Amino acid sequence: MWDYSDKVKEHFFQPRNAGPLADANAVGDVGSISCGDALRLMLKVDPETETIQQAQFQTFGCGSAIASSSALTEIIKGMKLDDALKVSNQDIADYLDGLPPEKMHCSVMGREALQAAIANYRGEEWSDDHEEGALICKCFAIDAVLIEDTVRANNLSTMEDVINYTKAGGGCASCHEGIEEILAKVLAERGESFKPVPVKAKEAPKPGKLTNLERIRRIEAVLESVRPQLQRDHGDIELVDVDGKTVYVSMTGACAGCQMEALTLQGIQAKLMEELGELVKLVPTRAGSLARATSQP
Repeated sequence: MWDYSDKVKEHFFQPRNAGPLADANAVGDVGSISCGDALRLMLKVDPETETIQQAQFQTFGCGSAIASSSALTEIIKGMKLDDALKVSNQDIADYLDGLPPEKMHCSVMGREALQAAIANYRGEEWSDDHEEGALICKCFAIDAVLIEDTVRANNLSTMEDVINYTKAGGGCASCHEGIEEILAKVLAERGESFKPVPVKAKEAPKPGKLTNLERIRRIEAVLESVRPQLQRDHGDIELVDVDGKTVYVSMTGACAGCQMEALTLQGIQAKLMEELGELVKLVPTRAGSLARATSQP
């Protein structure tokens, strides 16, 4: 597991400025649920001074994504828009006393959301849509412009750096050649030569590594970690059953039937897969429906 700073843990378990902002006049949406990370940043900007009076967020992603989003809102409140545009992803990481290298892409997503929100306020065009041929990593929908900008802004030099900061190249690896071309181009601008360094292979979970009891305990620990967030919105989640790779849960209170239920479940499922090191399916159940669900092929 990654070594998180106390400040990252604090902003994950007690995120600042989470939830919708009813009177927002600037909204930035980045990422996508299908790629595993999505963030909506909402700002209330004083039109006379262009000062950010309030900032709130809604995010789908891991603990680092929540902490980075929370930190970003704290950083930019009270800033003028032009000053906020100077906030870098490294500023977000530094505010949290650092992020694990593998989670730096969460801070990059925050910087992008801020740029998108300010463009939205000013009526400017900002889009993460990709021009034909510009998409480099199809697994995570990352384009050449984002990779190149991130390499420059963070002085990156290896494939592993790019994966950690953007997620590009962290899937099927078919885009590695395209990423290496970008690295070679940017490094040449610095007067440096690009030397490919093999990406360290992640250790695959050993079959049968977890007993059933160990798996259930880890699942319960993940559910316990997200419970405070759900309870703040007057909802909750309970473990119902574990059948092989399928985890059955019950959403209760305000979470039951909520419009955000599917989004919440996908986020929890991602956390479960990260913790267990294996693919699992999270299935919500209703009263009396478990028997029907488990009998389906």
